[in-house]
Amino acid sequence: ETHGISFRIQVSVKELLDKDVLLGLLFHLPVSYPSTLPDISVNSDQLTRAQCMDVKEKLLEQAKKHLSEPMVHDLILWIQQHLKGVIKQSATVCNEKTTLSEGTEDGIWMLLLHLDHMRAKAKYVKTVEKWASNLKLTGRLMFMGKIILILLQGDRSSIKEYLILQKTSKVDVDSSGKKCKEKMIRVLCETEVQSQHKRFQTFEVKEYSTLEELQKEFETAGLTTLFSEFVPPVLK
Repeated sequence: ETHGISFRIQVSVKELLDKDVLLGLLFHLPVSYPSTLPDISVNSDQLTRAQCMDVKEKLLEQAKKHLSEPMVHDLILWIQQHLKGVIKQSATVCNEKTTLSEGTEDGIWMLLLHLDHMRAKAKYVKTVEKWASNLKLTGRLMFMGKIILILLQGDRSSIKEYLILQKTSKVDVDSSGKKCKEKMIRVLCETEVQSQHKRFQTFEVKEYSTLEELQKEFETAGLTTLFSEFVPPVLK
């Protein structure tokens, strides 16, 4: 394997701020692990994005202390024991931030992907829907002839997590029917959502019979420029 492995662990931390806190930890272990640090993403419905980022930074600090030795189990034990202190420290730092910097933290991002094909379409679509739901991403999985596009909106950290899952999970099958990873994926665009862009409220799978229908989907969402810049080259 050339990409390593990714896996998600849900950790429950008891008696923090008079409530249980559920942490979703996504670890991506490169093939050179543990000589190389893992990529870590953190999400939680009970914590702010800034707090999740602080938890991630603390975990990476701890990971450096365990370089060249297996560390995931130690990192999970550490955060269970120290989350309360990390959150208290995060709250202190957060209170010192300006309103402007907090506004920047709350930006919504958008990702446009092009897939070459789906052999196991039903399973593949169900997997994409599950990932979008788990990461609270909205948007569209769009089919038009042989063209397959995925348009996502959400927190930047969730967008990054989705990309890791998309690139490292066995989501399709090869010509012999064996499970395989998606190697024919292109990131067409990754950018912050602007005021003229419409926010998608749900994630939907849609099929279009003509290019005009597909273009109208983008135009309705205020994404005319995105369509004209990135979609026509895919058709060639």
